[in-house]
Amino acid sequence: MRVIIVCSRNSGKIVPFIQEQGDALSQLGVEVAYFSIEGKGLCGYLKNKKRLLSKINEFMPDLIHAHYGLSGLLANLQRKIPVITTYHGSDINNTKIFPLSRLNMILSVHNIFVSEKNRLKSNQTRNQSLIPCGVDISLFQPTNKLEARQQLSLNADKKYILFAGAFTNSVKNPDLAKSALLFFQDVELLELKGYSRPEVALLLNAVDLLLLTSFSEGSPQIIKEAMACNCPIVSVSVGDVEDVVSGINGCYISSYQPTDIVAKIKQALAFGGRIQGRNRIIEMGLDSDSISTKILNVYNKVLS
Repeated sequence: MRVIIVCSRNSGKIVPFIQEQGDALSQLGVEVAYFSIEGKGLCGYLKNKKRLLSKINEFMPDLIHAHYGLSGLLANLQRKIPVITTYHGSDINNTKIFPLSRLNMILSVHNIFVSEKNRLKSNQTRNQSLIPCGVDISLFQPTNKLEARQQLSLNADKKYILFAGAFTNSVKNPDLAKSALLFFQDVELLELKGYSRPEVALLLNAVDLLLLTSFSEGSPQIIKEAMACNCPIVSVSVGDVEDVVSGINGCYISSYQPTDIVAKIKQALAFGGRIQGRNRIIEMGLDSDSISTKILNVYNKVLS
């Protein structure tokens, strides 16, 4: 089976969760090729049509798997190769993009949603699946906290909180996180930016907790990665976070009120240990091997 994965490269590289999903599918015997979109917005995406058609003629795929609604629209400009589209959240939650995603849902032979909230919002009842992105549990696994701090040159005695994104990303709501940290002394908020994947795994073992305050998410990968590393979590109820962390000691769901965020951070710091999140990830089948098997089943169903 030959599959072209169509996705954006506007950040300078293919985002890790798409690349890792492709790698996992390759391990199952799928021949995977990538088509990277250059440009932003609907017009920027559609300008890639000629290059995509050339890639299709060169690779001769059985399927195209597009990630995000606009990528799907580009892929569906041709009607010869069936298109499967995965929606990751911003393409559902953004009111300007959502109508375009709805159009793409009609054109795609199958639609994959990474969270139940987004699936319900899409109102799709046929030819659809709920399949979050999986976690590479061989990379994201518990390690010794002090050793992780040593490798990252972090203070062994200081309290560290990892913010779930870049401070420049307004959707991640960094102002709320920064305002909450004003109530704490000798606690440093680390920005999740510029780290390699192995370094992110180290960070999740080195910090005292992960903090997510986003206005919008689909199925945030960093939450699942933190769970796989048994890292305590404080998060607002966004995307599928509550479904993933519910009932896990050391994980706390907060409102968007700063006082509530502060209270939940205090609880997480007082918890002081590591959570039992890794078992939950495995039980829910959110490891990359289980997820890639589900996606391969969708591929086979479409081709049959």
